[in-house]
Amino acid sequence: MKPLILLTNDDGIDSPGLLAMAEAAEEFGELLIAAPALQQTSMGRSFPRTEKLGIIKERRLSVNGKEQLGYGIYGSPAYAVDCGVLELAERKPDICLSGINYGENLGTNLTCSGTVGAVLEASTHQIPGIAFSIPAAIGIQRSQEYPQVNWETAKAVVHYWTNKLLVEKEICGAKWLNINMPDIIPPPQEYCYTKQSSQNYFDFLKPGERDFSKRYEYKSVINYRERKLDESDDIYAVRVKKMISVTPILHDLTVPEMRIGFSS
Repeated sequence: MKPLILLTNDDGIDSPGLLAMAEAAEEFGELLIAAPALQQTSMGRSFPRTEKLGIIKERRLSVNGKEQLGYGIYGSPAYAVDCGVLELAERKPDICLSGINYGENLGTNLTCSGTVGAVLEASTHQIPGIAFSIPAAIGIQRSQEYPQVNWETAKAVVHYWTNKLLVEKEICGAKWLNINMPDIIPPPQEYCYTKQSSQNYFDFLKPGERDFSKRYEYKSVINYRERKLDESDDIYAVRVKKMISVTPILHDLTVPEMRIGFSS
């Protein structure tokens, strides 16, 4: 039986990055595309209770020139994963792929990422997963107007790592990966294993005077300190070495020393 591949994202079901990921993964198994109906960037692993929460709409998508049924889900990326696993899949998915995201998911901002949040939700079902991201201007990352991208090099990365995780089952002792690509994406074999940087990658800007009674969204900028980066950091790999960053991740946020037993 071919593997069942659950595909999702946080940019919404209309994102070209989602279709590119589906095209790259199609040869490995049966596809189940279950993604948020609308833009859901920076939702992390949240479950916001919205008016339309849980509504699922079928979508006819084109994957490698063939019609593919997809599902647009009113909810966060994590909620879309649960809908896929609990309701839409006839059997437990073998792997969850999330992306290809418009915008980097690096450093301490990782927990904000809906792309990564979807993979972490898959991990609660013990489903291996990979989050894929490419660089994008901040203004693009929250938009539902998707700019044109040459997806071919990014698709090669998806193809390589999907196959690798399906075959090897674990990478560096983990079943979940956060993969970020640099501006100019090299061949998929040109990667380095990294750790999550302890620095922020994005910072919010302090606003000026404003009317507290009116909607306001904090503006953010890329703001890391290159001189203080460790060479094993994900940010260093993508921004300095210009290589593909592959970060094995776990759902356990406990301080490492505490995992081996509490001290007296």
